[in-house]
Amino acid sequence: MTQLPANTERKLGLVIDLDTCVGCHACVISCKGWNTENYGAPLSDQDPYGSAPSGTFLNRVHSYEVQPLATSSKVQPPAQLIHFPKSCLHCEDAPCVTVCPTGASYKRVEDGIVLVNESDCIGCGLCAWACPYGAREKDEAEGVMKKCTLCVDRIYNENLEEVDRVPTCVRTCPSGARHFGDFADPDSHVSRLTAERGGMDLMPEQGTRPVNKYLPPRPKDALPEIDVLAPYLAPVDETPGGFLGWLDKTLEKL
Repeated sequence: MTQLPANTERKLGLVIDLDTCVGCHACVISCKGWNTENYGAPLSDQDPYGSAPSGTFLNRVHSYEVQPLATSSKVQPPAQLIHFPKSCLHCEDAPCVTVCPTGASYKRVEDGIVLVNESDCIGCGLCAWACPYGAREKDEAEGVMKKCTLCVDRIYNENLEEVDRVPTCVRTCPSGARHFGDFADPDSHVSRLTAERGGMDLMPEQGTRPVNKYLPPRPKDALPEIDVLAPYLAPVDETPGGFLGWLDKTLEKL
């Protein structure tokens, strides 16, 4: 069985904002593309155009209709649609690591990322049984277990521009709902965001201490009303200058 490190130098992970995720699945598609073309074995599909398609995905988005609790002002608040992205949470006490019989699953000391050494994986599926989040998948074509790697081949790749050295799901998200950083640094963006917005662990009762955090959705009726036409109705400049100022003065003389 694989042993977990007592502590890690860094705790790299994701913050996912459930308030701004629009459920577009851009993160799912970009994850599938990047991990099929780069790290490890391709993420295969079985009968993709048939009657019962299936495939291997490291990131999935589930959508739920949630009924907010009644308040004194609203006896029956309108239901909210919550989009819930889910992938490996890179837990500090990762049960998928300790249950692995070959040592293929392991947690890196330098950054806390949980990975699978596919050459040692026998595809027994014990890690999938042990993971309470359903974040492990068996690639039927390769016969090995697959999981989110936090795009380890991107975040350290000096051939990429600095802005691209983040997981592909973070780089792709059009609504800015996904954030990447080091939770071991209290001043990092993800640490501050978690503290300010009350970031939560997924299923903390499992005792896995997930690194990834979720930001809860905010009540929609508590947000201030915004006049969408205001930017178009307000004058751009009360006292135009430059060419427009000269033109304005010239036209006044006509």
